[in-house]
Amino acid sequence: MSPPVAARLLLVAAVLTGCGSGSKSPGRPSEVGGARVVAQAQVAPRLLDLTVRSPALGTEAKVRLLTPAGWRRGSTQRWPQLWLLHGCCDTYESWSRETDITRLKALERVLVVMPDGGKAGFYSDWKNGPGWETFHLTELRTLLERNFGAGTPRAVAGLSMGGYGAMVYAARHPQLFDAAASFSGVLTPLANPDLVRGIVSLGGGDPDDLWGSPSTDRETWKAHDTMSLAARLQGIRLFVSSGNGRAGPLDDPGAQDGTEAALIGQNVAFARRLGRLHLRATIDLYGPGTHIWPYWERELHRALPLLLGRVP
Repeated sequence: MSPPVAARLLLVAAVLTGCGSGSKSPGRPSEVGGARVVAQAQVAPRLLDLTVRSPALGTEAKVRLLTPAGWRRGSTQRWPQLWLLHGCCDTYESWSRETDITRLKALERVLVVMPDGGKAGFYSDWKNGPGWETFHLTELRTLLERNFGAGTPRAVAGLSMGGYGAMVYAARHPQLFDAAASFSGVLTPLANPDLVRGIVSLGGGDPDDLWGSPSTDRETWKAHDTMSLAARLQGIRLFVSSGNGRAGPLDDPGAQDGTEAALIGQNVAFARRLGRLHLRATIDLYGPGTHIWPYWERELHRALPLLLGRVP
């Protein structure tokens, strides 16, 4: 193995390592194109886990809801939504496991949706494989609106692979989202296809099954490339943040992180792209800081006023 190839594989492995690693009762018999909630589990006073059987995925998937204070099943009340997307090789549990979202007063009257996105699903309908985008934005969204009080406005945020998911969902479906935030996001897929393909491979998938080859299937890649789609973010409130991989205030002294060091260039390029398009965005390229949860929790706090800007 040549040194450049070995270096790329080590970087991909670092990304995978850092990308954000009760009793059940029957679900409602509601159905959306065959998708249905088949089980529910109350795992904490405001945390409700759903198991959804999804035709788009061909299997069942988990979704965690942080329900608003005063929320109850069967109510006709509608609540603003905040979708929080996890990073590669992590799960729907990560945001409630690693951050203080259950204690934030700002989220007491918001329905927070934390869906499973697969180990390296890249928030996409695969060319050959699962349909994460359809599961999230058609099946799950409609089930939540019908049976769990999901209303508007709707915002989306995520970290690393989930940061990509937040921006690409907002760009591909601008009518659905009022605000989007990316923390340490993978934001230039077409400019960095080896990184995306490496993550998919180490996550257990065939890279060609995602969007095909970046050379022969370039239009498919372009249709999922946040840089190419950036103009579609017009009118959406945006927040983009990243560290630079050097030890920062939330790190142990002397910490070094190749993952965040690699991603800062993508975030700088994306921020410049937004600037050239004259799109208004809050950019927080905060300098020293690594690819770890304390920074993403802090950045969520910073982004919440923008994400919830239309919440009464």
